[in-house]
Amino acid sequence: MIADSMCDKKFILSLFMILISGLVFSQTDKETQIENVTIQTVKKYKNKKENPAYAIMQQVWKKKKSNGLLLHKDYQYKTYEKIDFRLGNIDSAFTKKRAFKGLDSILFKYNDSSEISGKAVLPLFITETISQTYGKNDPKKERKDLLAIKNSGLNNNQIVAKTVQGMFKDINIYDNTINYLNIGFTSPVSTDGFAVFDYNITDTVEVNTIRTYEIRFTPKNPDALALKGRLYISMDQYNVMKVEMETNKKININFVKNITTDLEFDNPDDSTFIPIRNETTLNLTLNDKDGAKNIIARRTANYSNYEFDKGLEDSFINKIIIPEDESITKDDTYWQENRTEALTKSEQNIYKMYDELEEIPRYKHIMKTVEILNSGYIHFGKWLDVGNIFQSVGYNDIEGLRLRTGARTYFGKNDMWRIQAYTAYGFRDKEWKYGAEGKYMFNKTNRFMVGAGTRKDVLQLGVQLTTDEGIMTRSFASSSVINSGDNTSLSSVSQTNFFTSIEPWKNIQLRLDATQQSITAANPALFNISYIQNGILKSRLDDSRLTFSIMARPGTKFSTYGVERYEQTMLAMNPTFILKYTKGFKDIFNSDFNYNKLQFYYYQPVILGNWGRLFANVEAGKNFESLPLALQNVLPANQSYGLQRGVFSLMNYYEFVADSYAVLFLEHHFNGKIFSQIPLIKKLKLREVAFFRSGVGSLKQGSVNMNAGNMQLSAPEKPYYEYGFGIENIGFGNFRILRIDFNWRGNYLNHNVTSTPVRKFGIQFGFQMNF
Repeated sequence: MIADSMCDKKFILSLFMILISGLVFSQTDKETQIENVTIQTVKKYKNKKENPAYAIMQQVWKKKKSNGLLLHKDYQYKTYEKIDFRLGNIDSAFTKKRAFKGLDSILFKYNDSSEISGKAVLPLFITETISQTYGKNDPKKERKDLLAIKNSGLNNNQIVAKTVQGMFKDINIYDNTINYLNIGFTSPVSTDGFAVFDYNITDTVEVNTIRTYEIRFTPKNPDALALKGRLYISMDQYNVMKVEMETNKKININFVKNITTDLEFDNPDDSTFIPIRNETTLNLTLNDKDGAKNIIARRTANYSNYEFDKGLEDSFINKIIIPEDESITKDDTYWQENRTEALTKSEQNIYKMYDELEEIPRYKHIMKTVEILNSGYIHFGKWLDVGNIFQSVGYNDIEGLRLRTGARTYFGKNDMWRIQAYTAYGFRDKEWKYGAEGKYMFNKTNRFMVGAGTRKDVLQLGVQLTTDEGIMTRSFASSSVINSGDNTSLSSVSQTNFFTSIEPWKNIQLRLDATQQSITAANPALFNISYIQNGILKSRLDDSRLTFSIMARPGTKFSTYGVERYEQTMLAMNPTFILKYTKGFKDIFNSDFNYNKLQFYYYQPVILGNWGRLFANVEAGKNFESLPLALQNVLPANQSYGLQRGVFSLMNYYEFVADSYAVLFLEHHFNGKIFSQIPLIKKLKLREVAFFRSGVGSLKQGSVNMNAGNMQLSAPEKPYYEYGFGIENIGFGNFRILRIDFNWRGNYLNHNVTSTPVRKFGIQFGFQMNF
């Protein structure tokens, strides 16, 4: 974080005051006799074993896997959740801005003095939910049923409302790592805590009738991503009874100035300690200066009605419940009876404000603009969307400037069927392209669905191994604007697809695709994919195939349940597994080849404590027969200067082709862990990224002999690799979205098998909206 001298002085002064005014307890020689303590002046301990707090934390670590919900075979409880957003630091000049003309009489009459910040705030948004959770511990399974939901301000945009909810995660204080906005913070209860924090016992207090030790924890390195606050540990059972914690002043998180969390626990019996309240507040701002406009986002969750060991069956836990909109929309009487925490006056005002705003045309226009920017579509009448506006303009070396327009049916967020289509025109090749697809879902619980589509378009086929079978998809390389060298290796594809899919188990999809396609070079003079079959030279490939796919995404959450779902990805750490088998059939619809192909895909983001976040991607596949270039596995390349995960940045399109292949992509974001240790550099709030990419494969001689194009086929029999580092979080204030990568090619430095020369070093850049 960039901090001026005044902020540094304030922080140092605060730390100094803590050190001189704090109190600690000392212990007797035996660590088990923790109760015998005396108050002393705060001091730094040379050895953690000399610190009386260490003996207490050792007892906490021993018990952390044997208390709370883990003590019982099954459990159930009710959750009341409330999330509200407010705009802070409002002044009279702000209320007079032209943007609020016509709305000011309603907006600003609800200004109040926030109990959060103590300054004038404008209520923006509130959502309330009530849910019931059922769970088992051996093996761990959980089901969460939504019972009621109430929104203000965004009633017609559940996607935005769910995205707001997705900014927060339940916190298990006993985990070694706490996930805030997909950034890992060491928990104060972590077994590694003494490497990150200084602990001092400061008092003994009563929490929910339980006598507790109050332990203050502060980060050893004030420039690192770390928490500070107080733990309250029960003196008899050594369980966490309460936590008050917040991020240190110099956190390096985009758009975030501060995060605070208060947790409370209760003990319904002598051994069970359960969470009863979780309140987390995010202070969001683009400018880290004091007095800057900020958004205060607060989530409060109350947990109640606990029941244990009721004999819940696996069939009950595994049952998927899709709530109907009508069943979860409740009246005011229901909410008054079921809220476990009353609304404040400010929160009540949010509902009043939006009731009045919804009658004003200017407000309706603003909300329509928000929805367009969020979805990419412009809605007309009751059922028509026009767009996607973000795909309207593109460019490649074959089509030149490309303009595209499209439309889809849209009655609501949970439509059970959808038809969509597009058309595009290239000003260089002077040809029209098109695509259309329809889907219908019979059952929203197991998501049994059928669909069909067709398209004729110019595509870049060499940028993805485990491809998406959908008609409406288009690769980034087909319309990239800034490229390294010419990109003429595009194909003209005419394709028809029929599919059916089902989810017999939650987040496990089975899909069968029947596809017929014809592939030719988009410009044969520049890119030739001809092949020889039975002594005959062919320039067009006809292919008829069936593809069976199994996709598992455990833990994935969705905000809607319609034929097209919106996935909550903001804090998603769930893996993705895909297994695909493809069977090609010769002579069906003039198809040219019989073949069998097997592919496997695995993707996993992982938070590695305060060392940051790793993205790992592994793919492997095999063609069991010799095949021409158009049906081969092409190692994914990126000739653009834009950032793209899961591709080789210094490989040219079609440089490596393989019947059998395996690739590995590793990208680690250190979140400033290294730069925060370097004087002067740490003030820039930059973050470091490291990456490694490798691929290996083999090519049958039959596949090589079949090739009659102008491109030499080559497989990376010796593993190809590239590596590099990136600098992200480039910007100003709390608005830092630029990233620059520096890539080096490790081998195959003279591998000139395409028209584009091999690049030994390359720079790529892009914008990423990460916290």
